[in-house]
Amino acid sequence: MTRLGDVYENRVTGELAVVLRGDEDGAGQPGLVHLTVRPHGAVVGEHVHPRMQERFRAISGQLGTRVAGIDRTLTTGEEVTVPPGTPHDWWNSGETNAEVLVEFSPPDPRFVALIGTLFGLANAGKANAKGLPNPFQLAAIAVEFDDVMHFTKPPALVQRVLFGALNEIGRRRGYRPTYPEYLAPHRRTTPDPEVLSLAGIAPPAA
Repeated sequence: MTRLGDVYENRVTGELAVVLRGDEDGAGQPGLVHLTVRPHGAVVGEHVHPRMQERFRAISGQLGTRVAGIDRTLTTGEEVTVPPGTPHDWWNSGETNAEVLVEFSPPDPRFVALIGTLFGLANAGKANAKGLPNPFQLAAIAVEFDDVMHFTKPPALVQRVLFGALNEIGRRRGYRPTYPEYLAPHRRTTPDPEVLSLAGIAPPAA
């Protein structure tokens, strides 16, 4: 369960997400986070969410995006919506922090578990410079969370065969798709009041 003020950070990829509306306090509404991406930071790679829509709205800085093969740079007030099943990628294309509101619909606790796992592995030194774990660990995650997210490369058929085989070997070596120590929020914070106002969310009671 996620709630207002939960923080998830990936110190390798340069992503920091502050939950503004989680599944604990969202009453069925879309999930919402305030995402900060440091210069040269980026998501782990082009991917697809089979059942979830994402909407990115830039607050400040520059967020480079690729949606269905179309590149675009979002600046203050600009937004892009990524329908379910659409390949997309994003990165900080400027020299200052990119601040973005990201909306997820419908909210999915398994998506949060996926993020926590990838971020946790990266922070523990178990990922490369792009935030990807070794092939056996990646296969375990990919097989478990294929209904939540999958990468666009290699092709889907190759991924199914390759990750299926690597997952079998990895399981015997002790790799798991999730680890309890990575699933909890990394810390809690008081969200920026100006960002809350921009998102139309009342600030928490003192």
